Amino acid sequence: MTDGTFLDDRRKLCGADAVAAILVLEDGRYVLQLRDDMEGIFYPGHWGCFGGAVDRGERPPQALRRELKEELEFDVDAGALQEFTRFDFDLSRLSQKRVFRIYYEVPVTSSAFSRMVLHEGAEVRAFTGAEILGEPRVTPYDAFAIFLHYCRQRFQP
Repeated sequence: MTDGTFLDDRRKLCGADAVAAILVLEDGRYVLQLRDDMEGIFYPGHWGCFGGAVDRGERPPQALRRELKEELEFDVDAGALQEFTRFDFDLSRLSQKRVFRIYYEVPVTSSAFSRMVLHEGAEVRAFTGAEILGEPRVTPYDAFAIFLHYCRQRFQP
């Protein structure tokens, strides 16, 4: 599907509250997932942040810790999660609800990166900010969050 045919997928997509990790290595590179190339998901075959939906009764930080454990066998201490930014999407004109996507900055040591075991997605890789922002296939909302993080000094007074 990486040839762009995902635009022809007619399966119903449903927005949900979600969390994502901006995983940052000690050298400043970002750890990202190549999303599975399958029908019925947002942006298949694109690079994106690890994370996922917030389950009913779950707080966003709990959801992110669960997702990172499921997807990478990466245990992150709740105190290490720092909310970076939040995007709100009003999907009411698409007969859906308002949803959010909260991004947390998560520091990752080289040692922890080497122990990660990929359980979801086609690949895990570390990119410099310039490398990932130059990639043609990155989920747009994750690309924007990474851009904000990479250029964060430019937004501060």
